[in-house]
Amino acid sequence: MEFHHLRAFLAVAEELHFGRAAERMHMAQPPLSRMIKQLEKDLGAQLFDRTTRSVRLTTAGEALLEPAVQVLEAAKVARSAVRAAGLGETGRVRVGFAGPSSHMLISHLARLVRERHPGIELSMQSVTYAYEGLRAVMDGEMDLAFVRFAVQPAGIVSRAVAKEHYVLAVPAWHPLAQRDEVSLADCRDEPFVALPADPGSSVRDAFVHSCHEAGFAPDIVQVAPDSWTAVALVAAGVGLTFTVDTAVSNMLAEGIVSVPLVEGREPVYGRLAWRAADDNPALQAVLRASEEALPTPAGAPDAPRAG
Repeated sequence: MEFHHLRAFLAVAEELHFGRAAERMHMAQPPLSRMIKQLEKDLGAQLFDRTTRSVRLTTAGEALLEPAVQVLEAAKVARSAVRAAGLGETGRVRVGFAGPSSHMLISHLARLVRERHPGIELSMQSVTYAYEGLRAVMDGEMDLAFVRFAVQPAGIVSRAVAKEHYVLAVPAWHPLAQRDEVSLADCRDEPFVALPADPGSSVRDAFVHSCHEAGFAPDIVQVAPDSWTAVALVAAGVGLTFTVDTAVSNMLAEGIVSVPLVEGREPVYGRLAWRAADDNPALQAVLRASEEALPTPAGAPDAPRAG
């Protein structure tokens, strides 16, 4: 049994006339009759009672009507699904994000993808640190991630989507909260809350490096597992924390003031990163949508490449 046999059967069943059914299918009547006979042979049952004056469905033919329609409709749906997947209209894209600085970005992107590509599922996967998302993209566990890095790994493509500056989060009652700008050199005697010293933690690395450049090693009195906890500890008066302005602005934290850093005058950039060899049409559709939802900040440089 083949699809064209079922189409021929339905044409004859609806017309109850082999000549009209053949015209409808843009073919001669003899080949149509042979197709019906082949279908009857395959099924082991006569589908039509034929006389010189009339054609009518047998009981077996009546029984085949609904299944034939369902099979052809399923084939149509299958073709549409394959075509849509090939065009990037359907599919699944796994997106990694970390920290409050990426929450607003991910919501902008998700909203536009939902409007423009309702057949694409964005599978959001939260990670503790941005470099974990980058590693997952490199390992093929995620398709796209919001990241920060100093050097772009081989096999990875990225685009800047956020312009950020390093700031100091301080309690609102702290004397530094009244300053328009502060240098880390003025904070050598202050206690700090910091993120863990995990390899690849860009904010922690920038913090320690900036302190050393200012001539001191920071007094880290507590390590916070994430930016949310770090800011909460600052609000509790445990210490100050070095972070990016977007992280503080996206958190509703009472009693916290974000003070610009002299060391933060040069911007840093949050990026979308994906595998260069990934040709998933759904990913390509999401990347096109991201160019509208998250345009590249003016003046953003290309990421330095490894090697």
